[in-house]
Amino acid sequence: MSNEQQTNEQSIDDASSAFDEAISEQAAEESRDEAMDRMRGEVTDANNRVLMAQADLENFRKRMRRDVEDQIKFASIPVVMDLLQVRDNMARAIDAAASLDKNETSTDGLRDGVKMLIKQFDDTLSKHGITAIASVGETFDPNFHQAITQMPSVAIPAGVIAHEAVTGFQLHGRVIRPSQVIVSTGAN
Repeated sequence: MSNEQQTNEQSIDDASSAFDEAISEQAAEESRDEAMDRMRGEVTDANNRVLMAQADLENFRKRMRRDVEDQIKFASIPVVMDLLQVRDNMARAIDAAASLDKNETSTDGLRDGVKMLIKQFDDTLSKHGITAIASVGETFDPNFHQAITQMPSVAIPAGVIAHEAVTGFQLHGRVIRPSQVIVSTGAN
């Protein structure tokens, strides 16, 4: 082979090598770009997961704060239940005094005194967020009332409460004791 042919072959090999290097550099650059895009996507996903975890943590804190506030707000329910039994006995005393003798005036003072006690007791309860549940004349609602029996009535439509046996109460809007009532079945 001549020098000229060797030089030509060497230049072809050099050009081919340069071409191959340029192609592999371009391929390497594309794979670097793809790798960068992939890594950017992973970083974005990781940031989104962190934000979601922070939001979940904040929601958990708010829920726990509400639960603790509710526990504090409704911690007095056992005491209230005991006090309501005392109120019920005062109401029964009024009913018993009324049934003794309608004409006798000696029980009038007792009855009036117990009525004043019940009024004062109810005012004190309402000051602390405890309110009576309206019953007589209202439509029966199982969320607030407990039906102990039914009775026919010409004057009261079906489904309306005719008589309240035990007054129900709510503490800050939550039923702590439903009203025990007698519900009308209407005219039968």
